[in-house]
Amino acid sequence: MREYSVPVLVDVPLSVNLSDIVFERGDADPGAVVIGRKAGEGWEPVTAAEFRDQVAGVAKGLIASGVEPGDRVALMSRTRYEWTVADYAIWAAGGVGVPIYETSSADQVAWILSDSAVKLVIVETGTHEETVAQARADSPGDAAILSIDGGAMAELAARGAQVSDETLAERRRSRSGHDVATIVYTSGTTGRPKGCVISHDNLLFTARNIIKGPLQQMFDTEGRAALLFLPLAHSFARIIQVVLIESATVIAHTPSMKNVAPDLQSFKPTFLVGVPRVFEKVYNAAEQKAIAAGGLKTRIFRGAVAAAIDFSRAESSGGAGVAQRVRHAAFDKLVYAKLRAATGGRLRWAVSGGSALGERLGDFFRGAGIEILEGWGLTETSAPSSVNIPGANKIGTVGKPFPGVTIGVADDGEVLVKGRHVFGGYWNNDEATAEVIDSDGWFRTGDVGELDADGYLRITGRKKEIIVTAAGKNVAPAPLEDRIRAHPLVSQALVVGDDRPFVAALVTLDPEALEQWKGANGKEGATLAELCSEPAIVAAVQSAVDDANTQVSRAEQVRKFTILDTDFTEESGYLTPSMKIKRNLVTRDHAKDIEALYS
Repeated sequence: MREYSVPVLVDVPLSVNLSDIVFERGDADPGAVVIGRKAGEGWEPVTAAEFRDQVAGVAKGLIASGVEPGDRVALMSRTRYEWTVADYAIWAAGGVGVPIYETSSADQVAWILSDSAVKLVIVETGTHEETVAQARADSPGDAAILSIDGGAMAELAARGAQVSDETLAERRRSRSGHDVATIVYTSGTTGRPKGCVISHDNLLFTARNIIKGPLQQMFDTEGRAALLFLPLAHSFARIIQVVLIESATVIAHTPSMKNVAPDLQSFKPTFLVGVPRVFEKVYNAAEQKAIAAGGLKTRIFRGAVAAAIDFSRAESSGGAGVAQRVRHAAFDKLVYAKLRAATGGRLRWAVSGGSALGERLGDFFRGAGIEILEGWGLTETSAPSSVNIPGANKIGTVGKPFPGVTIGVADDGEVLVKGRHVFGGYWNNDEATAEVIDSDGWFRTGDVGELDADGYLRITGRKKEIIVTAAGKNVAPAPLEDRIRAHPLVSQALVVGDDRPFVAALVTLDPEALEQWKGANGKEGATLAELCSEPAIVAAVQSAVDDANTQVSRAEQVRKFTILDTDFTEESGYLTPSMKIKRNLVTRDHAKDIEALYS
């Protein structure tokens, strides 16, 4: 087995817990701004002392409500300021946070509430309250429900008015690194979600070694600030929140993708975290706008893309030449500066995770002055296990292990992980835990990958998703899907071919890109069903498939595809909140479409 280790950089004492930083900063630097809270079109600064006092007030309210050390408190909300207050208050009260996606169905909520036996549920809206009430009807429980929009934070603060500071301090001191901080339920691309038991030490060890290790340059930047918009119920956004609080980076929250563009403009972050689809849509929107303008603007944009990619790749292999630099500088004034201005003008770095980021996209953004650092991990590893480094960013890989982590690749290609960031197991499921953690402490990730000589990891697919054709050829669908999905008109792609004579694909179209395409091509009244068979659309998707096929052997190439008149979305139940396709559901519900590809 090939393996690569990076030594521990910060040996976090087991006596500390996640809530400590809130109270330490509030006492040591009370006037420092820690969070920007949305107020109309602007941002209201929240100081360290204000944040500490609000966390303390809600924590006291939880204690007054009967939450005991180790009790589970569920939190169902979009990404917003109150989410962060509640999260840290649960830890300060000695509780265990159980995040629930705000898009979860009543059935999913019922399972999580019953499996984790929550004591209290904090929701965001009346709609969420109704979902939880319906879930409890299906799976009875006595957990109280409080709504943020209904004044939950003020109500908890009022309840806790009689709880003393000494009682709160005693409760906080009762928690250490060994104790459970959160139970994060996997998004369930197959079967019932499993509750991943994550300790205070798992999260603090991860955060502090990342801050002082691979991403130190980002957190040594004066005036650093970050915009959070991914769901905080997801482990990726959650660890980023911890990293930002621990590193004294000013945080702003935005509840959905629709708000990202204006909030980037007004908040002006230096740092952003997203999934590949976010960066794909930013690029695709710019490309579609240039194409719609036509003529010179289209040629300028395409020239700028080529120059950015060329410049980035040259910088990775010894440095750009004089001619490349001159060309790059010209396009910087014409295109790249406008792109950076659209992100607020201060954005220098972004971290991408959740799925693979295409090399072409990574090179384009780096060439345009925004470096996307791709990382990798799972909920079971407290989110990250590896990440690229500013100045040593090997695009196309997910970087090296962060300090204190060992990554191995087994003989069958499965990626294995060791370190203090690996979870303690699945809640109430010892059998599932034993299946993924072996006697030597290796966590079997289920991902397939390769380690290069420098310790950089490249993920090539999921072990369970490997397609085996009728001819016995093993095919990793993810690289093909990522490449097809990179086309502006494509929303999602699902590669199929298990036990079939060749590889094929189901493709869906991007609604936003289609609207622009219809306007530019005189098809304003066309329906989605009509566009699926429109020759120009079919040709565009064929070009995306052809491009993907250049990256694989002939036996792995997509021979046929069909364009569906529906999309794979979170709302339709086909995507997880982290934008992963639920393959089992898609293949089940589109069995006739798949069969037609081979008839």
